[in-house]
Amino acid sequence: MALFGIDLGGTKLEGIVLESRNNPVPLCRLRIPTEADKGYAHIISRIVTMRNMLEQESGQKAMHLGIGHPGTLDPNTGLIKNANTTVLNGKPFNADLKEALGIPVRLANDANCFAVAEALMGAVPDAVPNATVVFGVIMGTGVGGGWVLHGKVHNGRQGIGGEWGHNFLDDTGGLCYCGKTGCVEKVISGPALEKHYFELSGENRPLREIVALAETGQDTVAKQTMDRLLHFYGKAMATVINMMDPDAVILGGGVGNIDRLYSDGPAEVQKHLFNPRIDTIFLRPKLGDSAGVFGAALL
Repeated sequence: MALFGIDLGGTKLEGIVLESRNNPVPLCRLRIPTEADKGYAHIISRIVTMRNMLEQESGQKAMHLGIGHPGTLDPNTGLIKNANTTVLNGKPFNADLKEALGIPVRLANDANCFAVAEALMGAVPDAVPNATVVFGVIMGTGVGGGWVLHGKVHNGRQGIGGEWGHNFLDDTGGLCYCGKTGCVEKVISGPALEKHYFELSGENRPLREIVALAETGQDTVAKQTMDRLLHFYGKAMATVINMMDPDAVILGGGVGNIDRLYSDGPAEVQKHLFNPRIDTIFLRPKLGDSAGVFGAALL
């Protein structure tokens, strides 16, 4: 039976249809804008639109749907919490989707979807075949993470397992949507890096341009922005590794594509690690920066 999955991001909605669990070959893969600024009901309608597009493109009928989403479905209330797409917070997202779609729906945090896909069918099996503890990171519009322990997602008692993006990192990050100040997400996410560059240069540039300018060495502000990213990434990641000591860390999302996180990142982490060396393996996603949609389908 074909597996349908949707990854709900802050700016884009991505959908996929896999042939089966035993043969997870994509039959089709589509993207549309999320348009979250139009509100909660509109997000629901966009998911219905994506399901319909996937059925038409693949020629398959969705009997159930897995959805990766920002934030967490609170296991005690059935309401979404901690989502940086803030219109989802406090809403019975699971129940509303079931009503709108008319089929069973399984939800999971987008970072957990990413982590389980890469741990089970992506980068980890080839690079670290005996891995038992894996941390999957999403560094993009927001910063999140998910733990896979012995092949299973670890959600935690409150559903917040892996939420390193809302650990305190530095006061310069400013106020976060979560109500706290200086969160990891406010310092090393894509928008945070773009904001820092603008504050120093007075120019608005997308992250990909800032990265390219830093690589040329001709834009000192771009280089300073990347140096700052590496410094705070090292601090933030060392805290995670000190706590759980994973076999492997997979870096996903747009920020996770930056080459210096792999070439210079481990040394920055080592500076703050409670160990004389760093043995953790850092991996690029094998399934691309949209691995979360594979994990959604596998739900």
